[in-house]
Amino acid sequence: MQVPQPLSQTVTLKDGRTITIETGVWAKQAAGAAVVRMGGTVVLATVTTADEGKEGADFLPLTVEYKESFTAAGRFPGGFMKREMRPNDEEILVARLVDRILRPMFPSDYHAETQVIVQLLSYDGHTQPDSLAGLAASTAIAVSDIPFEAPISEVRVARIDGQFVINPTLEQMADADIELMVGATADSIAMVEGEMKFVCEAEMIDALKAAHEAIKDQVEAQKALAAQVPKAAHKRVYCHETNDEELREKVRKDTYDKVYAVAKMGLGKQERSEKFSEVIDEFIAENFPEEGMDKDERAQKVALAKLYYHDVERDAVRRLILDEGIRLDGRKTTEIRPIWCAVNVLPMPHGSSIFTRGETQALGTVALGTSLDSNEVDGVSFRYKQNFYLHYNFPPYSTGETKPMRGVSRREIGHGNLAYRALKQVIPADCPYTVRVVSNVLESNGSSSMATVCAGTLALMDAGIQISKPVSGIAMGLITDEQTGQYAVLSDILGDEDHLGDMDFKVTGTEDGITACQMDIKVKGLSYEVLTKALAQAHEGRMHILGKIKEAIAEPRPTVKEHAPKIIAMEVPKESIGGIIGTGGKVIQRIQAETGTTVTIEEEGNVGKVQILGTSPKGM
Repeated sequence: MQVPQPLSQTVTLKDGRTITIETGVWAKQAAGAAVVRMGGTVVLATVTTADEGKEGADFLPLTVEYKESFTAAGRFPGGFMKREMRPNDEEILVARLVDRILRPMFPSDYHAETQVIVQLLSYDGHTQPDSLAGLAASTAIAVSDIPFEAPISEVRVARIDGQFVINPTLEQMADADIELMVGATADSIAMVEGEMKFVCEAEMIDALKAAHEAIKDQVEAQKALAAQVPKAAHKRVYCHETNDEELREKVRKDTYDKVYAVAKMGLGKQERSEKFSEVIDEFIAENFPEEGMDKDERAQKVALAKLYYHDVERDAVRRLILDEGIRLDGRKTTEIRPIWCAVNVLPMPHGSSIFTRGETQALGTVALGTSLDSNEVDGVSFRYKQNFYLHYNFPPYSTGETKPMRGVSRREIGHGNLAYRALKQVIPADCPYTVRVVSNVLESNGSSSMATVCAGTLALMDAGIQISKPVSGIAMGLITDEQTGQYAVLSDILGDEDHLGDMDFKVTGTEDGITACQMDIKVKGLSYEVLTKALAQAHEGRMHILGKIKEAIAEPRPTVKEHAPKIIAMEVPKESIGGIIGTGGKVIQRIQAETGTTVTIEEEGNVGKVQILGTSPKGM
């Protein structure tokens, strides 16, 4: 049998490195498959989809998985099983990045179950595979017969020595002061996530422009590759929605004015939800009585009426904002919700805080430990220790819901990572402690990740960690009218404004500049003018929130609390390490038992780094 030859296209970056996309050889039973190569790093993406949408589905059941095989780097997995098990945090974060840029590109009426799987097959230790995952996924869809509105790509852009570099190596990343993952079509940016070392808004816009130019080349390469694949020219015909236009019009006619009136009342989340529900319940009771109608017919009509009512809610809320500048809770577009916050709210954590903004509340706690408490992160393309880390918890009661709690959700991992990236910039390099921050969201009505950033800042200062500057965060929204060109940028968005709006743009920073950001948009085009306005408005909001934080605690406590562990650090000659540890660890164990302290020692070069941690000055 003759070896098949792949169809391929090559993209050349400005520095001469190349990215190759190819199809036609591997995983041919998938609806679409693509291999992306850069250096010695190779990524395979596949896409499959059901023939029909699930009955009653009014959304796209899309799942995106990203998997790394340890054999890609010639390594073995740790632990006893010696095989890859459930996704680790880094794999989940990459999958979320790809999902967020792909999901808006499917037609809104396409409801067939769809699965995208991206696998790292080879890793050269330099080229970071997450910057290739979005390109691979989009290429797999582009060469398939699955409907897709426009090819996308994702790149990492970093500023190194004042120059923007696309998809930098791990070695180059060490010197970067801007690091962003950017997802876009040829026409507009749709997703941004990353961290920065106190840069201004204009510098961030420049980074986005550099990334977008590189993405345009990658989109053109996908189009050229798809043009060589016959089935890609004939996207599948589907019919996943059955609509009743007469009913749609009646729902709008009978409910719009009532919905607009409720939206204008400036109610709280729960009361507003109840009022909105009363409107549709009244419509259903008047038009579809339980008696006198076929049960199945009534169920179908009620489901459609609720679907159309959601559109009425969306339109009424958006028109209220665009025409009158009034938001659901009565605020103006630039207004921040009322804030109250406090520190030292719990007796035993080493630092604690509460941060409340409107109907969103986060409880922050800090624990201090030694190097033994550092977070060991071991993956295929990443191996490192975290001496500062943050965990975010979102229990169901925070939104008044009753749900099972089964492990950490992907959303919790993603929101926690954003808050971690926001705060890690201000942790001092010489901090002797391992620091763990935990945020428990107690109430949520939008921007809980930004409340976590603020609560984390407060708790760190309460713990006596000498952060360089307080950090605050804000979530910005957007309402647009494509026909008229009207738009409104919203500061500190509510959950409903996120759901019914066109953008969720989270920005964190200090007085000196931005530390992290995350943006998702639902519209097909977003101009740099709108981005610039959103960033400027976010800066004003951040400064306001920083003022509230400083009212609670102006600067970090000069020392850790009395019940918090203290650390003494020292160095000993390398040859003394064995004597301190003793045979089988007997000496160090006896020291710890008799003094009530924790002693750690690590060999670094020709010295032993010793840390003595305890709460008793006598024991230490």
